[in-house]
Amino acid sequence: MNQSQNKQVLSVSQLNRKAKQLLETHLPLIWLEGEISNLAKPSSGHWYLTLKDQGAQVRGAMFRNRNQTLRFSPQNGDKVIVRARVSLYEGRGDYQLIVEHMQPAGAGDLQAQFEALKEKLFKQGLMAAERKRALPSHIGKIALITSPSGAAVRDVLSVLKRRSPSTEVTILPCQVQGDMAASQIISAIELANRHQCADAILLTRGGGSLEDLWAFNNEALAYAITNSDIPVISAVGHEVDFTIADFVADLRAATPSAAAELLSQDQENQQQLLLGNAVLLGQACQRKIATEKLKLEQLSRRLRHPGQILEQQSQRLDNLEIRLQQSWSNRLALQQQRLAGVQLRFEQQHPKQQLEELQQTVNKQSKNLSQLINNRLQKLHMSLSAPAGKLQALSPLAVLQRGFSISRDSKGKIIHKTAQTNTGDLISVQLGDGKLDCQVAAIHTSK
Repeated sequence: MNQSQNKQVLSVSQLNRKAKQLLETHLPLIWLEGEISNLAKPSSGHWYLTLKDQGAQVRGAMFRNRNQTLRFSPQNGDKVIVRARVSLYEGRGDYQLIVEHMQPAGAGDLQAQFEALKEKLFKQGLMAAERKRALPSHIGKIALITSPSGAAVRDVLSVLKRRSPSTEVTILPCQVQGDMAASQIISAIELANRHQCADAILLTRGGGSLEDLWAFNNEALAYAITNSDIPVISAVGHEVDFTIADFVADLRAATPSAAAELLSQDQENQQQLLLGNAVLLGQACQRKIATEKLKLEQLSRRLRHPGQILEQQSQRLDNLEIRLQQSWSNRLALQQQRLAGVQLRFEQQHPKQQLEELQQTVNKQSKNLSQLINNRLQKLHMSLSAPAGKLQALSPLAVLQRGFSISRDSKGKIIHKTAQTNTGDLISVQLGDGKLDCQVAAIHTSK
């Protein structure tokens, strides 16, 4: 048998099909970053492109049902991140990417920043439902913060003109995209609050990519919306677009037109409501007229001749006069009785009488005090007489009066013995009635 008969011979189509099955089966869904080139957008709606970096490139296709969901329009030279399946185009034998999702290369960082800010503001309570305010029941003035040249302002004004032409709209123009957009939007919110020029603030713009809407993911803007005294409605982008402004606003609308629908009252409904209220008002007026007519009839039956009323009023005045006189007489007698009692108490408590009584008491106490002092002095004199006599008898002066004397030397010391003096010394002798200055002529000692 020929050796070639024992081998399986594949066609080129079979080979490419098997290679395609291997690639799609064994390689999972991948994320890939690269630069777009050779971008083609034929009438079929499918996109064909090459994704490359500095060292290699790979072809890819993104079918219409996938690329219609993108929020941006990619161009050659754009750096993107794609989610794709690895496959093979059997007709040329080239392996390629089947792109299911595409986003700008910087969108991943922006998305992370978005989620971090969202979580921070959520923890601070800025997104809590209980913090958000309900819209007024009637909105007559709206402050529209948006770009005056955008499609959003035309959509809002068109809806308001159709549904509620009487609503007053103040446009506060600002940028809604770019580096200066967030600060201008904040200034517009503060301006509306400072002048209180509206019942509600509508913050809006059309759709776009995450980068296009990034001004509405600003932290300072979130605080400005929260601190606004006027309720804020956010309508940024399309229904699938969500920004930080949407989460912290008092109300979020899917589109600018939907926000205008929420803020306006349908004119036909208002007319029907007015007609209904007019009917109810007419019925209420008729009931009121009937009720008042019945009251008037009842009052007319109770109506009496003025003369009768005057007679009754005159009699009533006479009775009041009599009662008044009696009341004054009784009151006068009572006051006179009270006055007499007061006079009696006044005489009893007159200061002159009290002073006389106090003077008598003082005199009596003074006399008693003098007697007590005299008695006390006599007792003290008697108690001191005996000790004084004894003291007098023992006094050195009394001894001197009896003929005794005291001798002192020139230094004033008392001389007790003859040995304390010498012949010729000057001494003084104290007598009972005076002192003698003497000189010792001779010394005689007793044996």
